[in-house]
Amino acid sequence: MSSFLGEQTKQRPQTTVPNGKGKPTKRQYVRFAFYKLDPEWRRLSPEEQASQKQELVETIETFNRRMLLRPYTLMGTRSDVELLLWQIAESIEPFQELAAALVTTRMGSYLTLVVSYLSQTKRSIYEIRDNPNEDVERLIISPSEAKYLFVYPFVKTRSWYQMSLEQRQAMMDEHIRVGRKYPAVKLNTTYSFGLDDQEFVVAFETDEPSDFLDLVQELRETEASVYTLRDTPLYSGLRAGLAESLDALGGPKIAKPVSQDVQIQPSWTEVGSIADFGDGARKVIYHNGQQVALFNVGGRLYALNNRCSHARGPLSEGEVQVSPETCSVTCPWHYAKYDLATGEVVDGIASAPVATYSVDVRDGVIFVGNA
Repeated sequence: MSSFLGEQTKQRPQTTVPNGKGKPTKRQYVRFAFYKLDPEWRRLSPEEQASQKQELVETIETFNRRMLLRPYTLMGTRSDVELLLWQIAESIEPFQELAAALVTTRMGSYLTLVVSYLSQTKRSIYEIRDNPNEDVERLIISPSEAKYLFVYPFVKTRSWYQMSLEQRQAMMDEHIRVGRKYPAVKLNTTYSFGLDDQEFVVAFETDEPSDFLDLVQELRETEASVYTLRDTPLYSGLRAGLAESLDALGGPKIAKPVSQDVQIQPSWTEVGSIADFGDGARKVIYHNGQQVALFNVGGRLYALNNRCSHARGPLSEGEVQVSPETCSVTCPWHYAKYDLATGEVVDGIASAPVATYSVDVRDGVIFVGNA
């Protein structure tokens, strides 16, 4: 698909998606922050470099409960930037607080923020005929496990907005048909009107860069491409863990090697005090780059992926039901029902389960980890 998908104009002023019970689902804020490392840092002693990298990792990881954060290395793909932090949150404040925390670290004093794109998710005004739920899904950014990420700002010509919706829909139909030919390329379109210099930020995820290259080349031949004013610079990132991304910048490696002969230990995310999470409580946290819904039902804690497998509805906002057979939650968008303990579909339109997570309470503190 292309950067044109998901455009928003006045004909459809939608800020939230009703969940069927009158309660809206919030949009997400998105930030792409690109950094460049001062070469002077590479002249520090190996001991100091390792210490600074570890401090930076620990500082960034303190924000894992407040936002979804994906690091990417751009070493070898660009000359002007070397590190990308893709951030997704429910408000702008965590972005500001993370940025402020980074500059207080020793390594942060050597990092220059070269480019920062701020945007927000929003529904499309265009009909996506073969998947009517797709425009609703665009309110939720759910990064895949793809190896590569391609990001660029996007601005259209003013003449595009002067055409009728019907004229633009016809061109978008062609655009969508081209995009459907490349199912291995996932598009994330977000909106910057009034928030930043560009109108959109588009981020494509894929495991095969040649698929993205062919897609972009073919989109150049579509009629809608005539109305592109700007779609550069384009940043090509390689997904890596936070420690691995910092190791790519130079200095001694701090990322722990993963051996196939050694069982990987589960990672845990601290949630908070059990005293503040009583019966009936629910909250959303971020764990290993995924949004997780945590529930307290009758004193028992459940954790599962917050996004319905059907259309990514927020399970944290769903109705919880307890019966002798099961404890379940119903998605507020299209009413798919899931077993809270197993993530399996109990009833409704969904056909695939959602992931579940282990929950542990240690010294009165809740931790969520991989099941």
